Amino acid sequence: MAVAAALASPCIFCQIAGKSTSTTLLHTDEKVVAFQDVNPAAVRHYLVIPVDHIPTVKDLQRKPEDYSLVSHMLEVGKTLIQRDAPQCHQYRFGFHQPPFNSVNHLHLHCFALPYTPRWKCIKYLSVGSIGFVEAEKLLGKIKPLPPGISKV
Repeated sequence: MAVAAALASPCIFCQIAGKSTSTTLLHTDEKVVAFQDVNPAAVRHYLVIPVDHIPTVKDLQRKPEDYSLVSHMLEVGKTLIQRDAPQCHQYRFGFHQPPFNSVNHLHLHCFALPYTPRWKCIKYLSVGSIGFVEAEKLLGKIKPLPPGISKV
């Protein structure tokens, strides 16, 4: 994403991905950037976002490029959170689904648990097809089907 486009974007995450804010980036590559959540809900709480604007998990499809992107986001998140919170024994990775997402730019929440304070876990409950979806579950939903097999 060009810096000029990021500056003009009303999306705060596009601005962060375009490096047009003062947000400290924990990781950056051609596909994603990662940074600390401004309202952490756990011992460590990072967000991994795609550089390109994708509004929500509902915009992902069973395409190799979407599957590859989410896999990469999860890999980056796991690496960062385990590096920065090795003392934690429980981690969690997932996405809010509309209408529960706070920013309309795909973002992976990466947690080193426990939640702080404990009641913050409520915001990250999985309730059927709404609420919070675990990253591994999302990957199962968007995994490309082998050639010749159609989704019924």
